[in-house]
Amino acid sequence: MAEIPHFLDTTGLNCPLPVLKAKKAMKALKEGERLKVHATDPASTIDFRHFCDVSGYLLENTSETDGLFEYIIVKSANS
Repeated sequence: MAEIPHFLDTTGLNCPLPVLKAKKAMKALKEGERLKVHATDPASTIDFRHFCDVSGYLLENTSETDGLFEYIIVKSANS
């Protein structure tokens, strides 16, 4: 996978801060651009899925390694 130029580190933050920071970061992106988010809050899995469903963003990928959650969010045309 190609490197994603937009990155947001929300490690150490708890709900709702990771999603709020991602929401602000997504506003600055153009259609088709992707944001990689790192989080450590276990509830972020539910929060980011809901955030993308409500906002119209595509949650392209989610992964977790040793308590570090990674989300790839794409700004789509309908968001």
